[in-house]
Amino acid sequence: MGSDKLTQIPTQEDDPPNPTTALLSFNTTTTHHPPRPITTTLLLVTLLLTTAITLSAALAFAFLFFSSTTAEATSSHTPISHFSRPLQKLTHPVVILVSSDGFRFGYQFKTDTPNIHRLIRNGTEAETGLIPVFPTLTFPNHYSIATGLYPAFHGIINNYFVDPINGDSFNMGSHEPKWWLGEPLWETVANHGLKAATYFWPGSEVHKGSWSCPAKFCMNYNGSVPFEERVDTVLSYFDAPSSEIPVFMTLYFEDPDHQGHQVGPDDPEITDAVARIDRMIGRLIKGLEKRGVFEDVTIIMVGDHGMVGTCDKKLIFLEDLAKWIEIPKEWVQSYSPLLSIRPPSGYSLSDVVAKMNEGLGSGKVSNGDKLKVYLKEELPGRLHFSASERIPPIIGLVEEGFKVEQKGSERKECGGAHGYDNAFFSMRTIFIGHGPQFARGLKVPSFENVQIYNLVTSILNIKGAANNGTSSFPNTVLLPCKSI
Repeated sequence: MGSDKLTQIPTQEDDPPNPTTALLSFNTTTTHHPPRPITTTLLLVTLLLTTAITLSAALAFAFLFFSSTTAEATSSHTPISHFSRPLQKLTHPVVILVSSDGFRFGYQFKTDTPNIHRLIRNGTEAETGLIPVFPTLTFPNHYSIATGLYPAFHGIINNYFVDPINGDSFNMGSHEPKWWLGEPLWETVANHGLKAATYFWPGSEVHKGSWSCPAKFCMNYNGSVPFEERVDTVLSYFDAPSSEIPVFMTLYFEDPDHQGHQVGPDDPEITDAVARIDRMIGRLIKGLEKRGVFEDVTIIMVGDHGMVGTCDKKLIFLEDLAKWIEIPKEWVQSYSPLLSIRPPSGYSLSDVVAKMNEGLGSGKVSNGDKLKVYLKEELPGRLHFSASERIPPIIGLVEEGFKVEQKGSERKECGGAHGYDNAFFSMRTIFIGHGPQFARGLKVPSFENVQIYNLVTSILNIKGAANNGTSSFPNTVLLPCKSI
């Protein structure tokens, strides 16, 4: 952190030479001098008093200036707290990781959200939002938050996909450990002999390593469970003796993603959904305050991705490429917003890509300029989406708000979608950290969600597994603990 250089206040100049100063000379010789006039003595006293007052005023002004300038520099460049706040009621750190699915960055301003803004005001916020991993879909991003790994490394490369080795299909109900690579936070916590509790999170139901999805501490997903019940269950964990409270908890809400898909990001339904999420955050805060542990508990509130509007005119049909190349539906593993194609063996992958791009760039395919097709190895490196056999060899990046379909139909659609390039601002979500190690009122630059894993392990003071986050990242966000 740079510090502003303080401007030096010019000193008062010396008084100009005055003939009266000759009267101030002191001679020790015995030469006789006539008595000094009384006016000269008064003038001498006056000058001394004036000089003293002037110097005192200058010193006082300088002190006030430097003090106020230093205080201003401190308040504008550093957090109010320089060290983490000590725990008062709990015997160990506790992190509650809250996800509001599809909470696009900016939704927090759609309506009055006093509870979310209380966390922001007294905590740390990613000033322009949290950056999801690509593809900006629910399962890949939730598992990246939990593992600190990009999808190519944790294995959940889409909400639905096919394993090219054995032909098995993954869906959002697949709980076999073979799909879920890496080490999620609840497993890391269990590896240290500590307790974790998950109230819904993709991957949390998988029995893997030291994590057995224990009864009462691992809820099997059921979207019909009221949000209030989810919050109250998490709060009930704090009714146990301090030593038995889980050190890590997850809490998941489907909204406002559910509404976003149906009506897009700008409908009043989104406003209502955001207000409901804010009420749930308020319920959580109030419950923690009632138990006297709110200031001890770390709450990290995130989303998994953003949302953008889609309408019927924003469509690209693969059948329109037939003049250049046929793309049978059997080749396509996903259409939108991530186009994934796996041709059968015997086809030249580079030839398929070249012919598709030729047709898309011909000007004869409706919205063809809104889709760019790549060999996965040639995707922009910033997407980190090539190092897995599960990723199909041909990937199409779709322009924001557009969708790909096999062929035209009479079906009408105008809703919302996500999954696009994570460089689009509409795909950003929120990050808010509130707790003993988060500075109050601090804004930090946007960062990718793979950094959250190391953030949580640092707060819990446990060693995490290898991941794609940077080990130094927590030092840029968290307050240091005061040495004893």
